[in-house]
Amino acid sequence: MTAHSTSTRNRVVRQNAFGGPEHISIETAEVPAPGPGETLIRVHAAGLNPVDAKIAADPAIAAEFGVAVPGGYGHDLAGVVDAVGEGVTEVRVGDRVVGGARGAAVADFAVVPAARLTLVPDAVPLEVAATLPIAARTAAAAVSLLNLTPADTVLIGGAAGGVGVFAVQLAVGTGARVIATASPENHAFLRELGAIPVVHGPGLVARVTDIGEMTAAADLHGAETAGAALELGVAPERITTIATAPLPGTVPTGGGDAPAGTIPRILDALARGEFRVEISGVYPIDRTAEAVTRLRAGHVRGKLVIVTGA
Repeated sequence: MTAHSTSTRNRVVRQNAFGGPEHISIETAEVPAPGPGETLIRVHAAGLNPVDAKIAADPAIAAEFGVAVPGGYGHDLAGVVDAVGEGVTEVRVGDRVVGGARGAAVADFAVVPAARLTLVPDAVPLEVAATLPIAARTAAAAVSLLNLTPADTVLIGGAAGGVGVFAVQLAVGTGARVIATASPENHAFLRELGAIPVVHGPGLVARVTDIGEMTAAADLHGAETAGAALELGVAPERITTIATAPLPGTVPTGGGDAPAGTIPRILDALARGEFRVEISGVYPIDRTAEAVTRLRAGHVRGKLVIVTGA
């Protein structure tokens, strides 16, 4: 192992029982050591995702993701390589990186396989990079499977959420006309991203009909948008959804379906100022429970991020 720091402080956020943030604590643990093919990351920021709260609350979902409770918290992280294990050639000590450590991201240090890391350009803040791994890949999968062209009009549901903000920008980038559902307070923001906003909820079909014919849809929250798209005559195979119970004929998807190189491409676009990340809250690690409370309440525009102060 190539060592870098001699820090012995490693604050780790733990979920001590299944449930909500009332079961979250911060403990001090030993700094872990990377094994062969692994890296030790000094975490600067960890991005929260709704799935983190679902894993913490539900034993069945935790088992699906291979997470134990009591255990650590989160997945997405960005920081600096602090040490590397035997055989690591992809990154070096001191590199700025982004990646994922399921059930271990919200901590001062985390061990991550080197092959799962992406270098972060100097122009991209680590807090911004930490929002990408799950949400950006999920958005890229939902949009890429639609094969959008400038001839399309696509309806995107949950457009102001963590996945939706990325999906809207990726869809706009194809040249398609993008109709985005969200609460009224998010409409001005979505217009800035290049979308035409509509209010979600009852009456969605009528509101969208007034805009024009839809040819594709991506449902990123529940099943409302997928149902509306089917009623509007969109072919089921041109409706992607991240719902756990997709409507018959629609295309279920997730981050595993993202095109290769999604994160590096978005990081490059961020560095050039051609992509936008919306962060609604940045919390120090000792306020993680507060951040999770807000996450569970829903209606967060974009992302929430935990920072360690590293």
